[in-house]
Amino acid sequence: MADHPVRLARAARQHRIVQILEKAAVSSQQQLVELLAETGVEATQATVSRDLEEIGAVKVRAAGGDSVYAVPDLPKDRVAPEEHLRRVLGDWVVEVSSSANLVVVRTPPGSAHVVASALDRAGLPGILGTVAGDDTIIVVAMEDVGGEGLAERLSTLSGL
Repeated sequence: MADHPVRLARAARQHRIVQILEKAAVSSQQQLVELLAETGVEATQATVSRDLEEIGAVKVRAAGGDSVYAVPDLPKDRVAPEEHLRRVLGDWVVEVSSSANLVVVRTPPGSAHVVASALDRAGLPGILGTVAGDDTIIVVAMEDVGGEGLAERLSTLSGL
């Protein structure tokens, strides 16, 4: 623990939180408060809760079934590169199927929003939009692309 914990400005503290979440499996806000303290940053659980919401952190199921905080890699207004999309799909997609112009993408429980967000940001041609539940995403394909063609592309990107 640092000798003199400091209170960082919000942006600096949130940057530190993102760095911690990238390196450690953080399962609770209290654990994050403690990890911040270890780096010399003083923050309350309430402050950490607000910070997590503001940076868009979400709880996802990690390998082994534990829920941990994760932060989407890119701001909402940027287009994700295909390599990022390939990594997200490869990590989280377990099944892809289609019907007409719809594609159903299945993920582990609590992870659908991570995949849907990556798909939305990727701006893949032929996708009208996504709707995410807990472990299932419906991807609406443009009619000229069709569900089957889009499902094949998503399966390939997922490594299935």
